Amino acid sequence: MTESARTLPGDWYPGTIPPNALLDETAYIETTFSFSRCHSQAPRAFTMGYGASAYLGTMFDIGRIGRLHVGKYALLHGAWITCDTEVTIGDYTLCSWNVVIMDTYRAQSSLAKHRAMLERTSQHTPRRLDSDNPGHPVHISDNVWLGFDVCILPGVQIGEGAIVGARSVVQENVAPYTVVAGNPARFIKHLDPTDSVLQTPSNRS
Repeated sequence: MTESARTLPGDWYPGTIPPNALLDETAYIETTFSFSRCHSQAPRAFTMGYGASAYLGTMFDIGRIGRLHVGKYALLHGAWITCDTEVTIGDYTLCSWNVVIMDTYRAQSSLAKHRAMLERTSQHTPRRLDSDNPGHPVHISDNVWLGFDVCILPGVQIGEGAIVGARSVVQENVAPYTVVAGNPARFIKHLDPTDSVLQTPSNRS
């Protein structure tokens, strides 16, 4: 990133990194288009750790008070993250393509408000849905693997070392070192947390 202009070298999109987005100097973001839906006014709306990366197609859809943290060495490959309150993605976590992580449904509490929201949205550019419903934070622990097309719903917590199978819809918490899959996601098997393949450098003996 060019710090003075907060632009990315070779970026095809003429955007900038928001001033309240804090990236480690070793982090990689392919394009500033990923921030085109970031509207957060929080002081630290976005943080990205050492060696983390976000590739083309990844979108940070962060609402007015939302806060999103991406841990060190995490990799996002075309994920869409909707964050109106708080989403945390742990160290060494892998998000495959088309993963959706959302801490809110952005649905109004009544049909009348829903119609009014759509009418109001049609008069603005860019168009953006806002909700009067509170979000529910999503926390994804370290060393998690999310397969392609996975959808993580509001309020979910995913434990360390868990694996979520491709195209799963996760609506309940996932225990550490387990494999879940399906719609809705269901328990498949336990993993051995002492297996060196599943450990990050920080917790290897």
